[in-house]
Amino acid sequence: MANILISNPEDFDQKLQNIIAWWPEHFHVIADFDRTLTKTFAEGKPTVSLITRLQNGFFPPEYADKSNAIFHKYHPIEIDSTIPLDEKKNAMVKRWNEQFTLMLSYGLTRKIIEDAMASEETNFRSGCGDMFDLLKKYNIPMLILSASWLGYDSIYYCLKHENKLYDNIDIISNDFVRDEDGKAIGVREPIIHSFNKDETVVKNFPIYEDIKDRKNILLLGDWLWDAQMADGFDYETIIKIWFLNDDTPQNREQFQKTFDLIILDNGPMDEVNSLLEKIVG
Repeated sequence: MANILISNPEDFDQKLQNIIAWWPEHFHVIADFDRTLTKTFAEGKPTVSLITRLQNGFFPPEYADKSNAIFHKYHPIEIDSTIPLDEKKNAMVKRWNEQFTLMLSYGLTRKIIEDAMASEETNFRSGCGDMFDLLKKYNIPMLILSASWLGYDSIYYCLKHENKLYDNIDIISNDFVRDEDGKAIGVREPIIHSFNKDETVVKNFPIYEDIKDRKNILLLGDWLWDAQMADGFDYETIIKIWFLNDDTPQNREQFQKTFDLIILDNGPMDEVNSLLEKIVG
């Protein structure tokens, strides 16, 4: 297919055959959410991220200014390859806490999150619904692992609006402590940020019992550190798929060293679904 790259075809085929040989009951899927399950562009424009939806009429205009200031303060640290990882992690903890404090100061409630998710089309990638249906049909666990500031509820409502809130899907993301009226008054630990979202945190959630013996993984992500989402998990074979949202020769070269298959041009889930059909078939 014209819109995919396979880093090492021989190695990729061997991994696929290994997973097929183990049968589907030894298999699960891990996926990032924003710009992995969802499109990067729709109708020629960048899609709206989960957190950005709060800026579109749910919080006053000054919220966007303050949120953007946090972004510009920490994003250069996040993408600077010369900064040590420990320093990046410490900075991201501060960034996430500042963002949470800001949202809580504006009276974030579960109802606001639900309404914000309904206010914009989620723009799942073409074929994503078919993937959800296929995994449900064969009862294959899917773990959505996200560092979103709006966290669990935002992804929950996105799936609910698409009628894809299946019981084989688990969402592990940030979540809030709420009062009896549903107002967020704190954030649950551990805070999941861009450099610590991996399956080590899964051991604290019920889904771990469902996947601990499923040692073959299909991993879906859209940036370099998504490749680490299976870290801490005792797996046998993993196929890592990257959705290339910023196509440059440097990015292609870097990510081909890390991911097995690259999907180009804001591409659909067709190749993912083809792989899943082979695995379950």
